[in-house]
Amino acid sequence: MKNEHFEILLLIARPGAGKSEVIDYLKSTPLEERKKRFHIGEFEEIDDFPMLWTWFEEDDILQQLGHPRLHTDDQGYFITPLLWDVLIQRICLEYEKKLRDKPNYHTEKTTIIEFSRGSQHGGFKRAFEHLSQEVVEKLAVMYIDVSWEESRRKNRARFNPEKPDSILEHGLSDNKLEVLYKETDWDEVRAASPTHLNIQGVRVPYAVFENEDDVTTGRGEALGRRLEETLTLLWELTTK
Repeated sequence: MKNEHFEILLLIARPGAGKSEVIDYLKSTPLEERKKRFHIGEFEEIDDFPMLWTWFEEDDILQQLGHPRLHTDDQGYFITPLLWDVLIQRICLEYEKKLRDKPNYHTEKTTIIEFSRGSQHGGFKRAFEHLSQEVVEKLAVMYIDVSWEESRRKNRARFNPEKPDSILEHGLSDNKLEVLYKETDWDEVRAASPTHLNIQGVRVPYAVFENEDDVTTGRGEALGRRLEETLTLLWELTTK
């Protein structure tokens, strides 16, 4: 890797595991410290939550106008699992636009991509199949590991009904969370290697950030230390 920072860092986990909290912490960390400790430069994030939330809002508007919903049913489930694939390809499209507009984009920039996937709708395996080759070749992955019970607890704790579209305060009902995300294929996806994932034939480095004890909510130095330890390991794998 030519640059002294990650080009694309993918954060994946169950909902509520702490992905958005990690990003929020990184935003508050001064640039030089962020580069030194975490190998992340100026960064932009691509999160599929605002994309899917727009679909919910559009469907509600269509229903109010007396027309059929396009993306989701009355319970808020996608009408077809293909829409999960569309979200991944939309993420890649947004990334391609950044490269188009600034050819030397990664000289200064890190792109942070964030999403969750459950086995019910294809899991991480299916999501990885829809990443563009350009993304895969620059990718480093950090998985934030929490149990299903901790995911449910955090999902409940963060939900603000006044701001259901908020990155940091959105949530799912317990039932929907269980249906979509209780089962995960992460252990299956990483089973072949403790350091690399096989994504479309490319060896992609990964590291696991353990967060069952929830160091992310407080955004304190405990988070900083564990994040530095995890991303240092991931950086070493990336630059080998």
